[in-house]
Amino acid sequence: MRRARAAFLLRSGIGTYGGPVLRGLVLDVGGVLVGPGSDPETLGSLVCHLRARGVRTALLSNDPGRPSARWLHDLEGPFVDRVVLSGEAGVAKPHPESYAFVARLLELEPGECVFVDDLLVNVRGAAAAGMVGVHHDGSHEALAELAVLFGVDLEQVDDGAVGDAEPWWRCRGGPELEGETEH
Repeated sequence: MRRARAAFLLRSGIGTYGGPVLRGLVLDVGGVLVGPGSDPETLGSLVCHLRARGVRTALLSNDPGRPSARWLHDLEGPFVDRVVLSGEAGVAKPHPESYAFVARLLELEPGECVFVDDLLVNVRGAAAAGMVGVHHDGSHEALAELAVLFGVDLEQVDDGAVGDAEPWWRCRGGPELEGETEH
């Protein structure tokens, strides 16, 4: 019954949480995917799961985009649909245009996207731009919020590996990579 109701809501343009259907997930990097308080395995698995369900995904970081950010660009395609670095885009969080820009790249409206960041100022900026903002405070509450927003049972999300390939955080440096501290 729950699946039938969720399918009806999605066909009707209503998300499982009662708001509009969410079709995009935009994540900060430092403090969310990597660094203290992050859980790259669980979040990485959730991103892979959502992407397989057709949710468009992006990273939005205030990284200056120097050669040291190459590993972030390498995530575009295998892990997320788009990578936006403020140093290259010319606009940084929490400016509203940064959120509108990434939504346009995903071919979505800001109101169809969820944005996750560890800094409240950036979450508030995303919400002001029309996105659903989720504050990642190092606990698993952000993951639980994403599960509710996207109608996902976290216990049914696999480890993010595709075939024999390693998950992104193991083959790209991920949490062990030093120097990615920009928000």
